[in-house]
Amino acid sequence: MKNLLSAVFVIILLLSACSKKETPGFAADQDIKIHYDTTAVDSFSAGATSVDIVRQIRMSSQKYQDSVKQAEKLLKEEQKLKEELEKENKEKLEEEKKKADAEKAPKTAEVSAAKTE
Repeated sequence: MKNLLSAVFVIILLLSACSKKETPGFAADQDIKIHYDTTAVDSFSAGATSVDIVRQIRMSSQKYQDSVKQAEKLLKEEQKLKEELEKENKEKLEEEKKKADAEKAPKTAEVSAAKTE
């Protein structure tokens, strides 16, 4: 008898749990569409990038910017060195010209003195 009562209780419980639920009414069947002024972009949508890729892009762009700055610094240093070398070369040439002029002056004086004698 106890088994029969427990079996009936279980069957009633299963029937009530598996019975078809009724919808609350006609309003619940309508699709509610909410219009937003923005669209959500999730990780699976078109054009979405993962966080790791964005971080790599930022890192690579920072590395690129650093390398560009380093290259500009090197170019400026090279230009400064070239300008200094050009100045030194000009100074050397001027000194050589002065020495040559100084050497020519006594020679021309000797030659002119020799001609007058």
